[in-house]
Amino acid sequence: MAKILILYHSDSGRTATMAQYVADGAATIPGMEIRVRPVQEAQAEDVLWCDGMAVGSPTHIGTVSWQLKKFFDETLLKHWGTIDGKLGCSFTASGGWGGGAELTCQTINNMLVNYGFLVFGVVDFVDPIHTLHYGAIAAKAPRDAYAQKSCNRLGQRLAEWLAVYVEQRTDLHPLKTRTVVVPRD
Repeated sequence: MAKILILYHSDSGRTATMAQYVADGAATIPGMEIRVRPVQEAQAEDVLWCDGMAVGSPTHIGTVSWQLKKFFDETLLKHWGTIDGKLGCSFTASGGWGGGAELTCQTINNMLVNYGFLVFGVVDFVDPIHTLHYGAIAAKAPRDAYAQKSCNRLGQRLAEWLAVYVEQRTDLHPLKTRTVVVPRD
């Protein structure tokens, strides 16, 4: 059974809602054990426990919240070099379009890489104009179908990769399971 941690910080509840959608997507793959933890309650042991994690933060001035950064800078620091080889991905809610959401996902991905996580992108379109290359993003709360689908797809993809790499379930390899929607002009 692969173990997934959904770690997040949320000010307004938007990122917390996204975290639940990510967890719901991960749960579509049988055999996953899933923990959802706000960063205020998370401990290094949660990260040591998991095989992969999705990390979420609100977008604060184009980057991650200080609370999430503090977790990586202080709580995980003594485990640097021992977490190597887990899978990771990111999600964020921003105040609006153009507020730095993709930069926030890239910052989270960079933090994961620095701890040895294998970070992946998702090339799927969830509708004709929305994709989640760097992670799932939402402007404001994830009320729109594309934002919910993006979070679900992110969690599902994390679970698929873990099924392949942890449980050797090659039938769940994303190249075998995904349907690509190619946008047309």
